[in-house]
Amino acid sequence: MNMISDTIKYIGVDDLDIDLFESQYVVPEGMSYNSYLIDDDKIAVLDTADRRKADEWKANLTAALNGCQPDYLVAHHMEPDHAALIAWMLETYPGLQLVCSAQAVKMLPNFFEGFNFEGRVMTVKEGNTLSLGHHELKFITAAMVHWPEVIMSYDSLDKVLFSADGFGKFGALVNETDDWACEARRYYFNICGKYGIQVQSVMKKMASLDVQTICPLHGPVLKGEALAEAVKLYDTWSKYEPESEGVLIAYASIHGGTAKAAERLGEILSQKGAKKVVVSDLSREDMAEVIEDAFRYPTVVVAASSYDGGVFPVMHDFLYHLQIKNYQKRRFAIIENGSWAPSAGKVMRSMIEAMKDCEIVEPMVTIRSRMKAGDEALLEQLADSLV
Repeated sequence: MNMISDTIKYIGVDDLDIDLFESQYVVPEGMSYNSYLIDDDKIAVLDTADRRKADEWKANLTAALNGCQPDYLVAHHMEPDHAALIAWMLETYPGLQLVCSAQAVKMLPNFFEGFNFEGRVMTVKEGNTLSLGHHELKFITAAMVHWPEVIMSYDSLDKVLFSADGFGKFGALVNETDDWACEARRYYFNICGKYGIQVQSVMKKMASLDVQTICPLHGPVLKGEALAEAVKLYDTWSKYEPESEGVLIAYASIHGGTAKAAERLGEILSQKGAKKVVVSDLSREDMAEVIEDAFRYPTVVVAASSYDGGVFPVMHDFLYHLQIKNYQKRRFAIIENGSWAPSAGKVMRSMIEAMKDCEIVEPMVTIRSRMKAGDEALLEQLADSLV
């Protein structure tokens, strides 16, 4: 059994069978559903797990309790991958009190129809505390990180922040590597990316606490240098600021002509000294990973074929994803392709203009089916504007 401290136990489980997290994000390294137990005068269980791994989690809980009865179940977040076993817990342990936010109380009937929670729920809000004996949990509201009912809690004895989905990452713990940022970045921008203002609000609250350990609901427990680096990255990410120098070229090509133009621009940018150039095929690569790169770098080139009087659908999907994730503070360049009536550029421009503080670098380059000798000069000119 993993110990966070002398009295805080890790009782979470890995899911190595899952293919898509939230039915949309590929997770080849699986997922962890983290849960913790504080063994004090009063015993608190912090979150449960996904129903997919109920048997394993129940076994971990039983072993950690070692014959004792839990007093509190703290539900930081009501999403089913963390809260699926709330009703089972209350049925199994008659003296158990559920601790959650008032907003979470409203959600309980959505997930547990017909269950009688009367007299079994303690609602908490910002600044409320729960004494377990030596440990005291101080509650922090974290609305819209990334659901409205989310709370975090801070243990003043061991200086641990239980951060709900904040500071989480894709990947099972059994597959954990030293490179926390890679899958944490993809996780953040696709799960929490829209809510930078709300994340900044929580970051300010964290700054007033002596946080020496972060226990998220997904991914590894963070301490020391790993914790400091995670906090630094979260501050950058939640301010919508670029993390690294570089250019993302995202293309949507039907018959290969647009792909050739995108790849050639990448070569020209590299020749002109661009520090990093990432070229991504939106039809074939993981959309969540391309979204991650769009947030990582300050400049994005979108290259797409025209299609049905608009833009090839995967490009529309990419720009739509950026819009709903509150994408901002970036430079864009546009390459369109059209055999008889190019329309992709107009659609891409309108979608980019709807984003906050996004500049479009001219000139827009128009390709007619395949690159011609004259198009090379246009790509050179565009590259000069970008580097």
